[in-house]
Amino acid sequence: MAPRLAKLAAGLAALLCLGGAPAGPDFARLLDETPAPRLSDYRLPLTDGGRAAGAGLTPYALNTPLFSDYAEKFRFVGLPPGKRAAYRAEGAFDFPVGTVLVKTFAYPADLRRPTENVRSLETRLLIRQADGWKALAYVWNAEQTEAVLKRAGARMNVEVTDVQGRSKTIDYAVPNQNQCKECHQLDKALVPLGPKARNLNGDFAYASGRENQLAQWTKSGLLTGAPQPATAPRIARWDEPAEPVAARARAYLDANCAHCHHPQAIASNSGLFLQWEETNPVALGVGKRPVAAGRGSGGLEVAIAPGRPEASILVHRMASEEPGVMMPELGRSVTHAEGLALIRQWIAEMR
Repeated sequence: MAPRLAKLAAGLAALLCLGGAPAGPDFARLLDETPAPRLSDYRLPLTDGGRAAGAGLTPYALNTPLFSDYAEKFRFVGLPPGKRAAYRAEGAFDFPVGTVLVKTFAYPADLRRPTENVRSLETRLLIRQADGWKALAYVWNAEQTEAVLKRAGARMNVEVTDVQGRSKTIDYAVPNQNQCKECHQLDKALVPLGPKARNLNGDFAYASGRENQLAQWTKSGLLTGAPQPATAPRIARWDEPAEPVAARARAYLDANCAHCHHPQAIASNSGLFLQWEETNPVALGVGKRPVAAGRGSGGLEVAIAPGRPEASILVHRMASEEPGVMMPELGRSVTHAEGLALIRQWIAEMR
């Protein structure tokens, strides 16, 4: 009888935390050195398989996010009661100990209808503990009622209809602990990538209406020290045709490449630096020869050949789906056709 009662209690807890009336984040559990085996153990007020949240978590979006095999992403931030993040003009905000950043990856059955028949695959947590950030990945069950910890990562085939109406199988990868550290490492420390002033300086459709995120975070007590949005840095939206091509391309490279191609990141020895702040054309790849010319170069001579995307290593590696050649090398298995087209256009227009 006892095991059956325990199972019933566990099911009730999962229902309360993930389905109906969440109790709010358990910040003490989030600070525990030992990761919780189940996502529901943290009492995060998540619903709909981690795609929606209640009080205690604030949704947010990025002007230009990382491409992840066409997955839809749902982002939330939670801070301990009474705590605030400190504004920084560059880099991620200074979040207090106890902060949790939540990101759920999901796919609609048809990529042309992103809000219909959506299934969550995983929810990733970045938790700000006393000794730094910790990254954890939780994979959802078929019923979308619980997600379990996968420290070693996981792979799963996702069947979707793509934007051209074709059936496609995506080889989706949940990262392992080392891969999380590799992508999120800056100056040898694990850090958040997305929640920066320039990427949050844009509107979000809150339940109360559209509002600038920097202004809303300040008003709601999540953020201190932020200037008015008009004077804060802002990165372009890569998919907004009204914005300049160069700004959109630089935003795309910042989001998709600069977590490695940065002077303080794992690809610093390449000399190719693609972060938004970089102003040196050679460091950005213009006319730059690779440090080591292997098969990844495709027999081409420079990272960016102005006016000639077909002669640019950057384009060659973005177009590839071959391990050891494709870039980024983690986080995708298919080519991002729209992003590639943008970079091609940017290089073609260079003079």
